[in-house]
Amino acid sequence: MTVLDGQVAVITGGSRGIGFGIAKAFRAAGAHVVISARKADGLAEARAELLRTKGDGDVLDVVANAGEPEQAQRCVTDAMVHFGRTDILVNNAATNPYMGDLLDLDLPRAEKTVRVNQYGMIAWSRCVWRAWMAEHGGTIINIASVGGLIVDPQIGYYNATKAAMLLMTRQLAYELGPTVRVNAIAPGVIKTELARAVWEAREPVLTAKLPLRRLGTVEDVANAALFLASDASSWMTGQTLVLDGGATALPIAVD
Repeated sequence: MTVLDGQVAVITGGSRGIGFGIAKAFRAAGAHVVISARKADGLAEARAELLRTKGDGDVLDVVANAGEPEQAQRCVTDAMVHFGRTDILVNNAATNPYMGDLLDLDLPRAEKTVRVNQYGMIAWSRCVWRAWMAEHGGTIINIASVGGLIVDPQIGYYNATKAAMLLMTRQLAYELGPTVRVNAIAPGVIKTELARAVWEAREPVLTAKLPLRRLGTVEDVANAALFLASDASSWMTGQTLVLDGGATALPIAVD
Protein backbone atom coordinates (compact mmCIF):
# COMPACT_ATOMS: atom_id res chain seq x y z
CA MET A 1 0.00 0.00 0.00
CA THR A 2 1.29 3.46 -0.89
CA VAL A 3 1.04 6.42 1.47
CA LEU A 4 -1.95 8.09 -0.25
CA ASP A 5 -3.59 4.92 -1.52
CA GLY A 6 -7.11 5.65 -2.81
CA GLN A 7 -7.26 9.24 -1.59
CA VAL A 8 -8.40 12.10 -3.83
CA ALA A 9 -6.36 15.29 -4.08
CA VAL A 10 -7.59 18.56 -5.61
CA ILE A 11 -4.71 20.74 -6.80
CA THR A 12 -5.24 24.28 -8.03
CA GLY A 13 -2.80 25.54 -10.65
CA GLY A 14 -2.07 21.88 -11.36
CA SER A 15 -1.21 22.03 -15.05
CA ARG A 16 2.42 23.13 -14.69
CA GLY A 17 5.26 23.97 -12.34
CA ILE A 18 4.87 23.21 -8.66
CA GLY A 19 1.23 22.17 -8.97
CA PHE A 20 2.00 19.65 -11.68
CA GLY A 21 4.96 18.33 -9.70
CA ILE A 22 2.73 17.78 -6.66
CA ALA A 23 0.11 16.03 -8.80
CA LYS A 24 2.78 13.73 -10.17
CA ALA A 25 4.12 12.89 -6.70
CA PHE A 26 0.66 12.30 -5.25
CA ARG A 27 -0.35 10.00 -8.10
CA ALA A 28 2.87 8.00 -7.67
CA ALA A 29 1.91 7.70 -3.99
CA GLY A 30 -1.42 6.10 -4.87
CA ALA A 31 -3.78 9.08 -5.02
CA HIS A 32 -6.32 10.09 -7.63
CA VAL A 33 -5.72 13.71 -8.62
CA VAL A 34 -7.93 16.54 -9.75
CA ILE A 35 -5.98 19.30 -11.45
CA SER A 36 -7.47 22.72 -12.14
CA ALA A 37 -6.23 25.72 -14.07
CA ARG A 38 -7.60 28.47 -16.29
CA LYS A 39 -6.57 27.07 -19.68
CA ALA A 40 -8.18 23.92 -21.07
CA ASP A 41 -5.36 23.09 -23.50
CA GLY A 42 -2.70 23.16 -20.81
CA LEU A 43 -4.84 21.02 -18.53
CA ALA A 44 -5.47 18.42 -21.21
CA GLU A 45 -1.74 18.16 -21.92
CA ALA A 46 -0.95 17.89 -18.22
CA ARG A 47 -3.54 15.15 -17.73
CA ALA A 48 -2.15 13.14 -20.63
CA GLU A 49 1.38 13.48 -19.28
CA LEU A 50 0.32 12.49 -15.76
CA LEU A 51 -1.34 9.36 -17.08
CA ARG A 52 1.94 8.40 -18.73
CA THR A 53 3.84 8.67 -15.44
CA LYS A 54 4.16 6.17 -12.59
CA GLY A 55 0.93 5.61 -10.68
CA ASP A 56 -2.42 3.85 -10.86
CA GLY A 57 -4.66 6.74 -9.87
CA ASP A 58 -7.09 8.42 -12.22
CA VAL A 59 -6.65 12.04 -13.29
CA LEU A 60 -9.50 14.52 -13.69
CA ASP A 61 -8.88 17.94 -15.21
CA VAL A 62 -11.30 20.80 -14.56
CA VAL A 63 -11.03 24.31 -15.99
CA ALA A 64 -11.36 26.75 -13.09
CA ASN A 65 -10.01 30.15 -12.12
CA ALA A 66 -8.73 29.94 -8.55
CA GLY A 67 -10.04 33.43 -7.82
CA GLU A 68 -13.65 32.68 -8.81
CA PRO A 69 -15.61 30.98 -5.98
CA GLU A 70 -18.30 29.63 -8.32
CA GLN A 71 -15.65 27.88 -10.41
CA ALA A 72 -14.03 26.48 -7.29
CA GLN A 73 -17.39 25.03 -6.29
CA ARG A 74 -17.88 23.52 -9.74
CA CYS A 75 -14.45 21.88 -9.63
CA VAL A 76 -15.04 20.34 -6.21
CA THR A 77 -18.51 19.22 -7.25
CA ASP A 78 -17.04 17.53 -10.32
CA ALA A 79 -14.46 15.83 -8.11
CA MET A 80 -17.19 14.53 -5.79
CA VAL A 81 -19.27 13.25 -8.71
CA HIS A 82 -16.27 11.56 -10.32
CA PHE A 83 -14.55 10.15 -7.21
CA GLY A 84 -17.04 10.45 -4.37
CA ARG A 85 -14.55 12.12 -2.00
CA THR A 86 -12.00 14.94 -1.63
CA ASP A 87 -9.37 14.06 0.97
CA ILE A 88 -6.64 16.58 0.13
CA LEU A 89 -6.67 20.16 -1.13
CA VAL A 90 -3.54 21.90 -2.36
CA ASN A 91 -4.06 25.66 -2.71
CA ASN A 92 -1.25 26.23 -5.19
CA ALA A 93 -2.60 28.67 -7.80
CA ALA A 94 -1.35 32.25 -7.45
CA THR A 95 -0.98 35.43 -9.43
CA ASN A 96 1.37 38.40 -9.42
CA PRO A 97 0.20 41.08 -11.90
CA TYR A 98 2.28 43.87 -10.35
CA MET A 99 5.96 44.48 -9.64
CA GLY A 100 7.11 47.72 -8.06
CA ASP A 101 6.77 49.96 -5.04
CA LEU A 102 3.68 49.62 -2.85
CA LEU A 103 2.72 53.28 -3.21
CA ASP A 104 2.51 52.94 -7.00
CA LEU A 105 0.17 49.92 -6.85
CA ASP A 106 -3.22 50.43 -8.53
CA LEU A 107 -6.47 49.07 -7.13
CA PRO A 108 -7.41 46.67 -9.96
CA ARG A 109 -4.14 44.73 -9.70
CA ALA A 110 -4.26 44.83 -5.91
CA GLU A 111 -7.76 43.35 -5.96
CA LYS A 112 -6.78 40.63 -8.45
CA THR A 113 -3.81 39.59 -6.33
CA VAL A 114 -5.89 39.36 -3.15
CA ARG A 115 -8.76 37.61 -4.92
CA VAL A 116 -6.57 34.75 -6.15
CA ASN A 117 -3.87 34.47 -3.50
CA GLN A 118 -5.92 35.16 -0.36
CA TYR A 119 -9.63 34.81 -0.96
CA GLY A 120 -9.11 31.90 -3.35
CA MET A 121 -7.52 29.93 -0.53
CA ILE A 122 -10.59 30.50 1.65
CA ALA A 123 -13.07 29.74 -1.13
CA TRP A 124 -11.49 26.42 -2.12
CA SER A 125 -11.04 25.39 1.51
CA ARG A 126 -14.71 26.11 2.18
CA CYS A 127 -15.77 24.01 -0.80
CA VAL A 128 -13.86 20.87 0.24
CA TRP A 129 -14.84 21.34 3.88
CA ARG A 130 -18.55 21.39 3.05
CA ALA A 131 -18.35 18.71 0.39
CA TRP A 132 -16.40 16.07 2.36
CA MET A 133 -13.88 17.08 5.00
CA ALA A 134 -16.22 18.36 7.72
CA GLU A 135 -17.63 14.86 8.13
CA HIS A 136 -14.77 12.65 6.96
CA GLY A 137 -11.60 14.64 7.66
CA GLY A 138 -8.79 15.62 5.34
CA THR A 139 -5.71 17.73 4.77
CA ILE A 140 -5.25 21.21 3.32
CA ILE A 141 -1.84 22.35 2.08
CA ASN A 142 -1.27 25.99 1.17
CA ILE A 143 1.62 26.87 -1.15
CA ALA A 144 2.77 30.25 0.11
CA SER A 145 6.26 31.70 -0.37
CA VAL A 146 9.35 32.55 1.61
CA GLY A 147 8.49 36.06 0.41
CA GLY A 148 5.83 36.06 3.10
CA LEU A 149 8.64 36.19 5.66
CA ILE A 150 10.94 38.80 4.10
CA VAL A 151 11.07 42.20 2.41
CA ASP A 152 11.56 42.34 -1.35
CA PRO A 153 12.09 45.53 -3.42
CA GLN A 154 9.86 44.43 -6.33
CA ILE A 155 7.08 42.09 -5.20
CA GLY A 156 6.11 43.49 -1.83
CA TYR A 157 2.36 43.27 -2.37
CA TYR A 158 2.52 39.70 -3.67
CA ASN A 159 4.59 38.84 -0.61
CA ALA A 160 2.01 40.50 1.63
CA THR A 161 -0.65 38.17 0.27
CA LYS A 162 1.64 35.22 0.93
CA ALA A 163 2.21 36.43 4.49
CA ALA A 164 -1.56 36.52 4.85
CA MET A 165 -1.70 32.90 3.68
CA LEU A 166 0.65 31.91 6.49
CA LEU A 167 -1.58 33.58 9.08
CA MET A 168 -4.74 32.10 7.56
CA THR A 169 -3.11 28.67 7.62
CA ARG A 170 -2.84 28.95 11.39
CA GLN A 171 -6.34 30.35 11.65
CA LEU A 172 -7.87 27.54 9.61
CA ALA A 173 -5.88 24.95 11.54
CA TYR A 174 -7.57 26.29 14.68
CA GLU A 175 -11.03 26.52 13.14
CA LEU A 176 -11.05 23.17 11.30
CA GLY A 177 -9.26 21.02 13.85
CA PRO A 178 -9.36 18.26 14.89
CA THR A 179 -11.12 17.07 11.73
CA VAL A 180 -8.81 18.70 9.17
CA ARG A 181 -5.10 19.46 9.32
CA VAL A 182 -3.97 22.68 7.62
CA ASN A 183 -0.31 23.42 6.88
CA ALA A 184 1.69 25.60 4.48
CA ILE A 185 4.86 25.41 2.43
CA ALA A 186 6.95 28.53 1.88
CA PRO A 187 9.30 27.87 -1.06
CA GLY A 188 12.25 30.07 -1.94
CA VAL A 189 13.38 30.41 -5.55
CA ILE A 190 12.23 27.29 -7.42
CA LYS A 191 13.47 26.49 -10.91
CA THR A 192 10.19 26.56 -12.81
CA GLU A 193 9.44 27.96 -16.24
CA LEU A 194 7.15 30.54 -14.67
CA ALA A 195 9.98 31.86 -12.49
CA ARG A 196 12.69 31.62 -15.15
CA ALA A 197 13.01 35.41 -15.38
CA VAL A 198 13.85 35.49 -11.68
CA TRP A 199 16.52 32.80 -11.56
CA GLU A 200 18.00 32.10 -15.01
CA ALA A 201 20.38 35.06 -15.37
CA ARG A 202 21.21 35.19 -11.65
CA GLU A 203 21.51 31.50 -10.74
CA PRO A 204 25.28 31.52 -10.05
CA VAL A 205 24.95 34.59 -7.85
CA LEU A 206 21.91 33.25 -6.01
CA THR A 207 23.32 29.80 -5.36
CA ALA A 208 26.71 31.11 -4.22
CA LYS A 209 25.01 32.70 -1.20
CA LEU A 210 22.87 29.73 -0.18
CA PRO A 211 24.16 27.27 2.42
CA LEU A 212 23.02 24.38 0.18
CA ARG A 213 24.50 26.02 -2.95
CA ARG A 214 21.56 25.25 -5.25
CA LEU A 215 18.11 26.53 -6.10
CA GLY A 216 15.00 24.56 -5.31
CA THR A 217 13.27 22.15 -7.65
CA VAL A 218 9.65 21.23 -8.16
CA GLU A 219 10.47 17.84 -6.66
CA ASP A 220 11.66 19.51 -3.44
CA VAL A 221 8.25 21.12 -2.98
CA ALA A 222 6.37 18.00 -4.07
CA ASN A 223 8.20 15.89 -1.49
CA ALA A 224 7.28 18.36 1.25
CA ALA A 225 3.65 18.34 0.12
CA LEU A 226 3.63 14.54 0.15
CA PHE A 227 4.87 14.58 3.75
CA LEU A 228 2.16 17.04 4.80
CA ALA A 229 -0.55 15.05 3.02
CA SER A 230 0.49 11.75 4.59
CA ASP A 231 0.11 10.25 8.05
CA ALA A 232 3.81 10.95 8.61
CA SER A 233 2.73 14.48 9.63
CA SER A 234 -0.38 13.37 11.56
CA TRP A 235 0.42 15.52 14.64
CA MET A 236 1.25 18.60 12.62
CA THR A 237 -1.15 21.44 11.86
CA GLY A 238 -0.96 25.22 11.59
CA GLN A 239 2.69 25.06 10.59
CA THR A 240 4.82 26.36 7.72
CA LEU A 241 7.62 24.37 6.11
CA VAL A 242 10.23 26.77 4.73
CA LEU A 243 12.06 25.35 1.68
CA ASP A 244 14.66 27.94 0.74
CA GLY A 245 18.05 26.22 0.66
CA GLY A 246 18.94 28.10 3.83
CA ALA A 247 18.27 31.63 2.52
CA THR A 248 16.51 32.75 5.70
CA ALA A 249 19.37 31.31 7.77
CA LEU A 250 21.92 33.76 6.36
CA PRO A 251 23.38 36.45 8.63
CA ILE A 252 22.12 39.94 7.87
CA ALA A 253 25.65 41.13 7.08
CA VAL A 254 26.14 38.65 4.21
CA ASP A 255 26.37 40.56 0.92
